[in-house]
Amino acid sequence: MKSSTNIAPLRGATGGRIVVAFSGGLDTSYTVMYLAQQGYEVHAACANTGGFSAEQLKTNEENAYRLGATKYVTLDVTQEYYEKSLKYMVFGNVLRNNCYPISVSSERIFQAIAIARYAKEIGADAIAHGSTGAGNDQIRFDMTFLVMAPGVEIITLTRDKKLTRKEEVDYLNAHGFEADFAKLKYSYNVGIWGTSICGGELLDATQGLPEEAYLKHVTAKEPEALLKIEFEKGEVVGVNGEHFDDRIKAIQRIEEIGASYAIGRDANVGDTIIGIKGRVGFEAAAPKLIIEAHRLLEKSTLSKWQQYWKDQVANWYGMFLHESQYLEPVMPDIEAMLTSSQRNVTGTAILKLRPYGFETVGIDSANDLTKSKLGEYGETQTGWTADEAKGFIKVLSTPLRVYYGIHKDEER
Repeated sequence: MKSSTNIAPLRGATGGRIVVAFSGGLDTSYTVMYLAQQGYEVHAACANTGGFSAEQLKTNEENAYRLGATKYVTLDVTQEYYEKSLKYMVFGNVLRNNCYPISVSSERIFQAIAIARYAKEIGADAIAHGSTGAGNDQIRFDMTFLVMAPGVEIITLTRDKKLTRKEEVDYLNAHGFEADFAKLKYSYNVGIWGTSICGGELLDATQGLPEEAYLKHVTAKEPEALLKIEFEKGEVVGVNGEHFDDRIKAIQRIEEIGASYAIGRDANVGDTIIGIKGRVGFEAAAPKLIIEAHRLLEKSTLSKWQQYWKDQVANWYGMFLHESQYLEPVMPDIEAMLTSSQRNVTGTAILKLRPYGFETVGIDSANDLTKSKLGEYGETQTGWTADEAKGFIKVLSTPLRVYYGIHKDEER
């Protein structure tokens, strides 16, 4: 075993109180046991943003105490995650690189905030997490802790000791905790806003993921199905005629329907915060369906410039979320604009589902701007005459006629 990390300035071998951001995976399991073995008072805290089942949380609690934790808590921040992040990602139709629904990165921020809040509540001397030095999560956790829990020590054994999986497994086994942490071909992060998939064929830029790499497969009995998603001021309130007061349950219902058609599969290549390129696969039925349904409804209910400027700020919002800048003061300002833009985004979007894909069908909304009495595109006009149209076109062409009248050599 490599030399231990210096975790000063904790109060001696038995006086320090440490909160471990505990997922139940190998790295955080090692962290709990190692710190407990060193005599620290370890509080294992699992921040749930919707990715853990009740059974998984129960197992996490049992394992935390087996690993030597003094106390285990589940911090359920699913509703907070929706109210403070997810709904704005829907308002903004946020997809990183027009592809990835920014699931893991946005979850991590709220998990970190919950852990920092808990650490302050119990007067912890330190916070520990299991991130390595090669990814984005170390930045998301560290930055949030530095801002939200100033003065509290940050411990990252996996990163600082450059631990291998074998070293961690050997340590756990040697101290009586035997669990199946065998190296799998793929690693998964399951959340309410999608499942990310890393490893395997994704390490080869010429390959995609095979069917067996995905957790959800086609189980739908009908070859096609209509999905009707009802929005009220940009938020999902109904699915196929069923009303939902709980927005989380609405998302879960759409995920259930979409996943049965294996919708939402893709892979994203993006720039990490640390500067290298990263490739991740994912399956995210609910985000893909909700965002495309929402975008479809907005096309008919927003003005041209509402759509344009909303897209600009939404792109920044998604980028800031991904790059651990959620606490940047401009974020509430962007959220205010996104919220304002949704005041007329009410109605139902209709999608047609099929195995591995879907298409947009149409919308039904009292705010549908295509229902204008001034004209029907390509058919008739009642808001202007033919002569008025000719005059408008002539005036519109004036700047071009001026330019090419002088620069004839540049005519195309």
